[in-house]
Amino acid sequence: MVSVIIPAYNEAGAIVGVVEKIRSVMDTAGHPYEIIVVDDGSADGTAASLIGQDVVILTHPENKGYGASLKAGIRSAKGDIIVITDADGTYPSESMPELVKAVHEDGYDMAVGARTGRDVNIPLLRRPAKFILKKLSDYLSETKIPDINSGLRAFKKDLALKYFHLLPQGFSFTTTITLALLSDGYNVKYMPINYLSRKGGKSKIKPFRDFTNFALLIIRVICYFNPLKVFLPVSLLFLALGGYHIVETLVLYRRVTEAGLLAVLLGFQIGFIGLIADVMVRRDRWVR
Repeated sequence: MVSVIIPAYNEAGAIVGVVEKIRSVMDTAGHPYEIIVVDDGSADGTAASLIGQDVVILTHPENKGYGASLKAGIRSAKGDIIVITDADGTYPSESMPELVKAVHEDGYDMAVGARTGRDVNIPLLRRPAKFILKKLSDYLSETKIPDINSGLRAFKKDLALKYFHLLPQGFSFTTTITLALLSDGYNVKYMPINYLSRKGGKSKIKPFRDFTNFALLIIRVICYFNPLKVFLPVSLLFLALGGYHIVETLVLYRRVTEAGLLAVLLGFQIGFIGLIADVMVRRDRWVR
């Protein structure tokens, strides 16, 4: 059983077409499935536009966020495999059976539609931020991630429930579940897909605000799973700066300044905090 979950906020102009396309694709694939649309407090009649469609409609009285909508859909899902996509028609529904196959038959825990195909329409304003976030997540997770926050993916429901306490209410849901599964050693497959232009409505992404939130989230999640990847570089930086300053002042002025000693001391403290955090993380995993 496959549960296709579509979070929707003011997408009345596109949602019916998206649902019909998904139904056509999934009927051909032959999997038993359900489609769940979560209307996240829309003011344009998104839920009303689906009357007569064979879908499960969940509604929020007010806008709670992308992640909150996905979590509501996952809670009510009957399927063992969850597929998520957007309501604006940007993701190719025809890729869904391949993603499901990777999880259902090929042994992967999650399959992600990576927006690296031949036709990728990501706004230019968002590309620099995506590049920086990709490099940061690659370094911290020690894995090359083609697309960390793609909204088209399939994963096992029980795994999502395992990490529910970590998954946020906002757009960073997909980033968090990606980093969590990779950090815990689960198998994630990336499949190149196209990324189409919106079929209507306006993007809910705020590039500058969301870039900061995504960057902090990546650091926070990696601190949760592998804290030394964050604490150790900072510790070494302060140790190097302090050591350089001490040597420089000894050579030039034959004395050691408080600034150099303070930097070295701070470097040691940050390193020890990282070690303690790493021990706690490993102990928690062993207990589980």
